[in-house]
Amino acid sequence: MKKARQIGLGLGILHKGTTKDLVITVGGPHGSGKSTYAKALAESLNLRYVTAGAIFRQLAKERGVSLKEFSTIAATDSRIDSLIDERTRREADTRRVVIDAQLGAWVVKESADVKLLLFAPEEIRYKRIAKRDGIPLSVARDETIAREKIQQERYRKYYNIDVTDLSIYDIKIDTSIESVEATTASVIRTVKRFLAHKNPTVLER
Repeated sequence: MKKARQIGLGLGILHKGTTKDLVITVGGPHGSGKSTYAKALAESLNLRYVTAGAIFRQLAKERGVSLKEFSTIAATDSRIDSLIDERTRREADTRRVVIDAQLGAWVVKESADVKLLLFAPEEIRYKRIAKRDGIPLSVARDETIAREKIQQERYRKYYNIDVTDLSIYDIKIDTSIESVEATTASVIRTVKRFLAHKNPTVLER
């Protein structure tokens, strides 16, 4: 069986010395498995789990619009991003957290001990989204392409961030190669190895 592809294990500065102080960001495009693997990582390291996506979806729900429509609104209303960023930074300041957010690596760059990127081929991502949301594949594809285009433009406009530049990440893992179980194990193992290289005592309880 092929192993999940892992790219990059550059070492940086570790904040503090125990798992209670860790801040880990998990980023990646829609349908890459961020939520699934970020939750598993948080559970494995006994950390809190926070997701910017849930905040965004809740805001869209409160306004009674689809994610696609809300993405269009957010493209011209910087207050939405500011609200999400503020909450994300507050969670990072509290530490002991895994932050599931597309811009997490940038927003809490100075606080993060590990910046993890998860990715997968586009068609696999569209199929995952269709299954998750109970919508036709064609709808998932069209909505995701439109949403990601709007987001990329928004991030450039408000943050001067190019999300296609992946150099900010410490670790990059393709989630399409193995089963969910095997990929989960790979994600946890790789992050723990990265942390151990930074500080051998960081994973001690």
